[in-house]
Amino acid sequence: MSGTAGLHAALTKLPTFAGLPPDALEPMPRRGVAHDHVRLSGKGLVARVPRWSQLGLDPFANLEQQATAFRRAAPSGHTPELAAVLPPGPELPMGALVVTEIVGRPPRLPGDMPAIARALAALHALPLPPDGERAPLPAPADPVAATLAQVERQAVWFERAGLAPEALARLGTELEAARAFRCAAPIPITLVGSDVHPGNFLIDAAGKAWFTDLEKAQYGHPAIDLAHASLYTSTMWEREVSAVLTADEVAVFHAAWEAAVPPALAEAVRPWRQPLRRLTWLRTLSWMARWRVEGGALSPDMPDSLAAHMDAHAVDVLRPEIIGWVAAEWR
Repeated sequence: MSGTAGLHAALTKLPTFAGLPPDALEPMPRRGVAHDHVRLSGKGLVARVPRWSQLGLDPFANLEQQATAFRRAAPSGHTPELAAVLPPGPELPMGALVVTEIVGRPPRLPGDMPAIARALAALHALPLPPDGERAPLPAPADPVAATLAQVERQAVWFERAGLAPEALARLGTELEAARAFRCAAPIPITLVGSDVHPGNFLIDAAGKAWFTDLEKAQYGHPAIDLAHASLYTSTMWEREVSAVLTADEVAVFHAAWEAAVPPALAEAVRPWRQPLRRLTWLRTLSWMARWRVEGGALSPDMPDSLAAHMDAHAVDVLRPEIIGWVAAEWR
């Protein structure tokens, strides 16, 4: 069983959806690499169906982690609410989540960056659970060291991706600088979205930004979210949202975030903001190097047009001149 037939069979096992007709399931255009989305017509709900786990989790662990992320992020008022969990089974091997549908449009940059900043601020300002209550969401004791370790694991793809020698040399310099970086300031830890590129937001009729993809949510450093939302690698990630932000536009984004969070959090994040842009950028670049090698094999059944865009983006962000241009921000 495949497609919406499998989803329908799984849905109708739940009393809430027992009478749901098959034609109420409306597949939505594919925009991301890891999930399909199916609208439940007339219900104000969307089924979020994993195609694979970007974190390498088994289907049950993947679903539990994502369901927990939606539950914990919902009090921010800027994420969909979890309505149902469909466990993995014969009809639906990876299971699915059913969440409230956010009616909105893709962000328009740079104008909607302050709205995205306020959505992130609402997420970052949520109360932090005690250490023993943060699972199953990842909660590294030192999220900066954990991000560097992730970059180190992924950096093997730089050598395998057939990059220009100049690109490899520049990346080597950036990696060495990331390894050598030290900051004496305490590390602020909050709930973070992690995969907060602008394409993962929708803007509703009131201009409010909603963060819709919580697969990689964890407890980490909010400066990494601020970097990932505004770096070239992210603002050019999705075709409908692509834009190149100026330094002044990034500053406006940061100012909107600082105005929306408690002053103590803004102060704690400030010394980390610029240094962690490099580390976050390397995290994305090393993943894109892997994409250059494995491509669409990472995401089964990806539409050709989306795969072609991803391929082109991976080539672009790893060009020597683009690497040098981005790195000039902190050099």
